[in-house]
Amino acid sequence: MLRTIRDITHSILGRGEASITVPSFDGALKPNQALEGAEILFECAAPEDLATDGKDVFLADGLKLTRIERGKAVPVREFDKPITALACLPGGALAVALNGREVHVYATPGAAEPEMSFAGADMRSVNALSPDGEGGLIATDGSADCDTDDWAWDLMKRGSSGRALRLDRKTGDVSLMARGLQYAFGAVATENGHAIVSESWRHRLMAVAPDGATRIALAHLPVYPSRMSPGAGGGWWMTAFTARTQLVEFVLREKTYRKRMLAEVAPEYWIVPRLSSGHSFKEPMQGAHLKTMGVVKPWAPPRSYGLVVRLDENVQPVFSLHSRVDGTNHGVVAAVECNGALYMIAKGPRRVLRLPVEGLAEEFMV
Repeated sequence: MLRTIRDITHSILGRGEASITVPSFDGALKPNQALEGAEILFECAAPEDLATDGKDVFLADGLKLTRIERGKAVPVREFDKPITALACLPGGALAVALNGREVHVYATPGAAEPEMSFAGADMRSVNALSPDGEGGLIATDGSADCDTDDWAWDLMKRGSSGRALRLDRKTGDVSLMARGLQYAFGAVATENGHAIVSESWRHRLMAVAPDGATRIALAHLPVYPSRMSPGAGGGWWMTAFTARTQLVEFVLREKTYRKRMLAEVAPEYWIVPRLSSGHSFKEPMQGAHLKTMGVVKPWAPPRSYGLVVRLDENVQPVFSLHSRVDGTNHGVVAAVECNGALYMIAKGPRRVLRLPVEGLAEEFMV
C-alpha cells in the first residue's frame, strides 16, 4: 500500500522512477575518447559476444564461432542458429547459447556433440553466460516477452520479466536465481554462490545471493549496463551498450505516446537508444542540438554511445573508456581481458577492437 502511494506521488510530482533527469558522466565516468583510439582488428557480419580461457579469445559472429589469432578471425565451427552468448569454462569447455532459447556445453570448442544441453525453462532471450565458480553456469534471460534482438521493444513496453538462472552441469537442472528484472543483461559470479547481475532498464547492478535475496550493488548509472567479465588482478570490466537521454526518459513516462509510436512509426525511427546513429535524416535526434555548422558536438545528447567501465572488487567504478557522440565505436556489448589486452565488440559499426591494458588506470583514473 505504501509503495503504491509513493509511486502515485512520484508520478504526479515527477520524482523517483517518474523523473526524467539523467545522471551526468563525472568522476570515474568522465568522458574521453579512449575507444576511438583502440585498434580495429576487423569488421564482421554480426558480432555478438566474446569469451576467453586466458589464452585464446573466442568470438560469436552470427552463426559462426571463431577464434581471434594474430588480429584475425579464424573459423572454429558453425551452428544452425545464431549465437547469442558465450562463456569459457574451467577445463577447456565452452558454453554457447543459441537463438536465446537453448544453451549447450562442449568439452572443447571444436567438439562435435555437446556434453550437456539446457533448454526449456521458458528461456527466450539468453544474452549472457558466465561460470558460476562451482562448475556450473549463470545465464541472464533478458526478457520473457521478446527475443534478444528486440530489446528496444522490451524497453518501450517497460518490460520487467528478466531473470538470472543457474545451470547445473552435473544434473542438467535450471534453477531460478532472480526474477522480475527489467532486462537482465550480463552476470558474473563473485564468491560463495553470489553473483552480480546487470539490470539494464533500471540502470543498475544487482547483487544476488544463493537464497535469492537481492541488493543494489551499483545504482543511478547514466547508461544501460550490459555484460561483465573478470579483470586481471581482481574486479571486473562492465560494458554499457548505450547511454541514457532525457528524451527517452520522457517518452518512457508517456504511455499514450509510446503506444502510438510503437503502432504507427517504423521501428528504426522510434525514440529509443540505438547501437549506432547518424545514418538518416529521419532519425528523431538531429539538427542543432547535435550539430553546429555541420560538426557533431561531442557533448550532444547521445542516441548511441560506446562505454566500458573498470569496476573494483567492491563493484565501484575506477575508470572508464568512451566513444562519445562524435565517435563511431558505439554499442559496446562485450569486453574481455586476455594477454594484457582488452578485446571489445563495438556492435554499432560491427567491429572487434583491441586496446592494451597497461597504463589505462594511470591515464584515466580521476
